Amino acid sequence: MAGKLIIFSAPSGSGKSTIVQWLMREHPELKLAFSISCTSRAPRGTERDGVEYFFLTPEAFKAKIAAGEFLEYEEVYENRFYGTLKSQVETQTARGENVVFDVDVKGGCHIKQFYGDHAMSIFIQPPSIEELRRRLVGRATDAPEVIEQRLAKASYELTFAPKFDHVVVNDNLVTAEEQTYQLIKEFLKK
Repeated sequence: MAGKLIIFSAPSGSGKSTIVQWLMREHPELKLAFSISCTSRAPRGTERDGVEYFFLTPEAFKAKIAAGEFLEYEEVYENRFYGTLKSQVETQTARGENVVFDVDVKGGCHIKQFYGDHAMSIFIQPPSIEELRRRLVGRATDAPEVIEQRLAKASYELTFAPKFDHVVVNDNLVTAEEQTYQLIKEFLKK
């Protein structure tokens, strides 16, 4: 049986990655597998082509854009692209994997629009911008100006929440994890 698609988007610091990692670790019965994206940046550390990403030159990436091979893509910086190939998603779903996308809000909306009812989109929302600020400061990984940029971007991203099939407010991690699990379990039964 072909797999389905589960799209996650959220502002930075909302707990999306924590929830997705918990689902993958604690619920192997869901047969979740990350979508393997493409990037035009060089591999970092122990990253391997076809495992963490497919590494393409900027020219090769642009050629695939021109050929309409991407479900969604973004040029983050000049010649620094990230994107999801339609063919890769089809390969994974044909193997029966339920493909998980961890993408920005625009990418999430594009994927949902392309696949319709075969995809479910979930927006992980922080309880408030103030709580998001507290979490980002608490991480101690970003400079104050980076935190302010992330908060400004988060305000914009929050306007996309109504475009998603479900919004999970992460004010309690255990509750948010369980709510997300139930949504996915129900979706996969259909």
